Amino acid sequence: MTTSHIRVPLVEPGTRPELAGVEGRIMAERGRVSLLYQVLLNSGPIASGWERMLTAVRNQTGVPADLRELIILRVAVLNGAGFEFDAHVPHARKAGVSTEKIEAVRSASLPDVFAPLERLVLELTDAMTREIVVPDALMERLQRHFDAKGLVEVVATAAAYNMVSRLLVALNVSH
Repeated sequence: MTTSHIRVPLVEPGTRPELAGVEGRIMAERGRVSLLYQVLLNSGPIASGWERMLTAVRNQTGVPADLRELIILRVAVLNGAGFEFDAHVPHARKAGVSTEKIEAVRSASLPDVFAPLERLVLELTDAMTREIVVPDALMERLQRHFDAKGLVEVVATAAAYNMVSRLLVALNVSH
């Protein structure tokens, strides 16, 4: 990145009455208005929709927490979103992801430390993030492990966190 500052002003919670509702939902779901949400609050509708979508992805799907966090960490690595990576390491640890696996998602290729299903989901994450198009052969392998609901949820997790990381990188949210 060529600049070292966030490219939009931070919205201090409680300073814009028209945002009270969305700030309340963020507080209720997350317990705080994080740096990311202080950026997003520059647009109330975006902050509101973002909070609802990411709450669904993180807390309302059947994707096991460890797989979800591996996807998120991998997306952060591939997109150069250090802020996102650092923010999710504690969630990954809480979900039972080992330090070895947390470090392994930083590798250019996928080391042998991952279980077969973890590797499969990380291959999906890599394809969606690097090439966008998911090869038919990879999708067929995923369909052997996930029903339609599970597949949509795994794909939506990788897609949503690509959105997160790309916003963070574009707006230079790095600390």
